[in-house]
Amino acid sequence: MEAQATAVRVAAGAAALDGDLVVPAAAQALVVFAHGSGSSRHSPRNRFVAGVLHEAGLATLLMDLLTPEEETEDLRTRRLRFDVGLLGERVVAAVDWLGAQESVAALPVGAFGASTGAAAALIAAAQRPERIAAVVSRGGRPDLAAGALELVRAPTLLLVGELDVPVIEMNRAAMERLRVETELVVVPGASHQFEEPGALERVAEAARDWFARHLVG
Repeated sequence: MEAQATAVRVAAGAAALDGDLVVPAAAQALVVFAHGSGSSRHSPRNRFVAGVLHEAGLATLLMDLLTPEEETEDLRTRRLRFDVGLLGERVVAAVDWLGAQESVAALPVGAFGASTGAAAALIAAAQRPERIAAVVSRGGRPDLAAGALELVRAPTLLLVGELDVPVIEMNRAAMERLRVETELVVVPGASHQFEEPGALERVAEAARDWFARHLVG
């Protein structure tokens, strides 16, 4: 499916965040990606998932959650990657920014979060319940969004690798606090990064189907 790709810059308070907006022809919905700790908009796993969404007619925004200066600091201190409050605010800023872009403003919005980015996606969903209509977490830490979980109104899919035992338990604990339609899918034979053959494909297909059901209908 033909898609238009545009490099964008998202204003988030005093920060300017670089992003890549891809809009397939006749796009039916849009998914904002929140990458995990130590990653960026160039995450090969998130880009793979985004490609599967494009084929299904879903637009995507992959963006850096930290500025280059913040990334330099984070490489030294590893502090900002776990500041899910800050990361959540920046996903909110991206959702608000998209609402002001004429080409995509009318599209239903979902959020896809990986690792700590899953907490950021859920925080954003809690703060923008009228805008974020579905959430998917890949190997996520939804437990880090503990204060926001009861406020989430978007149906949420939690995808965890079978070998990622501690994270499975964290996701189960988060499920007990989510008051919306929630599904936990444990991907057989997969580790935290879903590097095993076929694992990431399972993630991408499940995310595509979840967003198609809850954003497109």
